Amino acid sequence: MTDYETVIGLETHIQLNTTTKIFCSCKADSWEQPPNTNICPVCSGLPGVLPVLNEAAVRKGALLAAAMHSEIRLTSHFDRKNYFYPDLPKGYQISQYDMALGKGGYMDLPMPDGSVRRVHIEKLHLEEDAGKTKYEGGRRFVDFNRCGVPLVEMVTGPDLRSADEAAQYLIRLRQLLRWLGVSEADMEKGHLRCDANVSIRPVGFTGLNPKSEIKNVNSIEAVRAAINKEVERQIALVESGGRVESWTLDWDDAQQRLTKMRSKETIADYRYFREPDLLPLELSEDWRDGVLAALPELPLERRARFMRDYELPEYDADILTGDRPLSDYYETAVEAYGGDPKVVSNWIMNEILRMLNELGTSADALVITPEHLAAVIKMVEAGMINNATGKSVLAKVQESGKAPGDIVLEEGLAQVSDDSALQAAIDKVLSANPEELASYRGGKEGLFGWFMGQVMRETKGKADPGVTRELLGKALKGE
Repeated sequence: MTDYETVIGLETHIQLNTTTKIFCSCKADSWEQPPNTNICPVCSGLPGVLPVLNEAAVRKGALLAAAMHSEIRLTSHFDRKNYFYPDLPKGYQISQYDMALGKGGYMDLPMPDGSVRRVHIEKLHLEEDAGKTKYEGGRRFVDFNRCGVPLVEMVTGPDLRSADEAAQYLIRLRQLLRWLGVSEADMEKGHLRCDANVSIRPVGFTGLNPKSEIKNVNSIEAVRAAINKEVERQIALVESGGRVESWTLDWDDAQQRLTKMRSKETIADYRYFREPDLLPLELSEDWRDGVLAALPELPLERRARFMRDYELPEYDADILTGDRPLSDYYETAVEAYGGDPKVVSNWIMNEILRMLNELGTSADALVITPEHLAAVIKMVEAGMINNATGKSVLAKVQESGKAPGDIVLEEGLAQVSDDSALQAAIDKVLSANPEELASYRGGKEGLFGWFMGQVMRETKGKADPGVTRELLGKALKGE
């Protein structure tokens, strides 16, 4: 039996989070607005109107190009991509073809086995979005609200070798887009859309076979499922003596199946030519240098630095660089704490992340500052409060905005470590529970934890665990 290799390239459309559309002053984000209420003569394609380029879209597109290691061209052109579809009011889309904003580029993907997969970028260009159609009651409705929304289209080389690798690329791309602040990258809202080009070839064969293009996948898991389905179909087809043809396929997520939409278009079908209503896009070197200067440390670079400089495990580094606000929060807390970076990582991943999930917010919106967190950790390590009290103090800081030290003093939360005070609490617990004491001394040593809990309750959680454990052990033995 022939062993087959999967060959995948992804086309992603990224909605830039500008205030207005790319060629007019309509709002760029019209999510959940009534159909056809966020349009003007420019984006709805009325005769005689002229587009005006949005500089913010160019700047965000250039920043993304820099992050993808693409060359930012100082001169680029807009072109007309001609095709007829009901949601394209002009009968063409303003895009970029042979002289796009970005030239080349790549993204390096860390693989689970420790290797790195380099995914090359073949195209990176600006364009306007089309509208969208909706079928209802046997009729087709068209909504032009999305027409003219600024997009960056990125096309990878045929460098991915599995559905899992394709999913990993999208996860890292979504992370990067949010890190840079150029897109919300919410696939459910269409901020990040993906078409997958899929083919198979015998292992060892270096050429490319006919590919199919999968459309209408609106989540990373849907991309993974659709690719796997198509690979299975192509292998079964080839092994039965058939040939794979270049079709555009539609993914039905509810039914988990692919259906043929049409034969795949070629470049010639689009009849590209220069957009006559827009001058060439000319960028100065100073402008480009300003974009490059604004490029932050990228997430994968910071992930590697966290593992190297802070000696964090790969798992911790992955979590802490999942988004930029959390990553910045961690670094500030480490600096304020001044101790073992892993200790700060543990508190963030156990307590801060839980709080973020409960509140549905990001780290930069927390009332608890990195300095607050560092102060709580220091108080726990100094024995002023115990671990459980430290967690409760964090919650109180978030609720009140008060400093952790003030809360501990005002509420009398300082840890009880005085032997006489703890001994009194232990004696009271043992006197109140003679049956449990007899059971313990009769051999049920598993009750030790229960007694610890009772002492903690008696001291309202303020008992020093180490001192309490030692004193309680002696008292239970009758020493």
